[in-house]
Amino acid sequence: MRVLVSMGRGGTGKTCFIAMMADYFIRKGETPLLIVDMDPDQSLGEMIGIDLEKEGKKTIAELIEETFIQKGGTTIGIAPSERIEERIWRDGMYEGTNFDFISIGTKWVEGCYCMPDAALKNALSHLIRQYRYVIVDAPGGLEHLNRRVTAKVDAIFDILGPSSKSFAHIDRAIRVTKESGIIYNHLFTVGGYLFADEMADRIRDVAGTRFLGTIAADPLVASSALAGSSLLGMDPYLPGPASVTAIMEEAGF
Repeated sequence: MRVLVSMGRGGTGKTCFIAMMADYFIRKGETPLLIVDMDPDQSLGEMIGIDLEKEGKKTIAELIEETFIQKGGTTIGIAPSERIEERIWRDGMYEGTNFDFISIGTKWVEGCYCMPDAALKNALSHLIRQYRYVIVDAPGGLEHLNRRVTAKVDAIFDILGPSSKSFAHIDRAIRVTKESGIIYNHLFTVGGYLFADEMADRIRDVAGTRFLGTIAADPLVASSALAGSSLLGMDPYLPGPASVTAIMEEAGF
């Protein structure tokens, strides 16, 4: 079992990358997968063709709201993660043929995501053993990694945008992982579809990282994402999926 995490600033294409990564593993028969959406924007579900509400499932944030607010639950005397774990398995997880899917959801009350993160961390510690890959779409702010939702990671993919701010994001990612005690084997950098080719040499010089290549701009992928259509099952020879295949192979997967 390997845990792969994708992160990056908003608009770099990291969620599209996660969806095409999942499709890559499905095409190779490297299943079952657990796909985890940690991004409050909740874009990943539609990119893999899953509407949790239509499937009768709920996000972790929704389950916590029901348990601790609507039903008058209490956190006194017992860890919230323990109280909610069974509901995550039963009511929050979509189970499919090639992959299962859970989403942390949009913030449920004022304040941080500490309680949803704690619940997800505890659930993942029991769930991930049965999967070949656990694929995580993390938000650009890195707040969930900072709370060690996934403490042991095989590979982190930082999807880079066209500006110099991407370099600051890499530096911050390295600092957060060190300060939080997150153990990882590889920190890969990947150019997003707007990434400037002339930045590639500069990226390669960033210590502790390895540049894998750039996600190709693909009008069909872009239009599908804009329309809310699934990216799974697309022609693997299209520029977008083909570039992700090359990136994953370069990474050794």
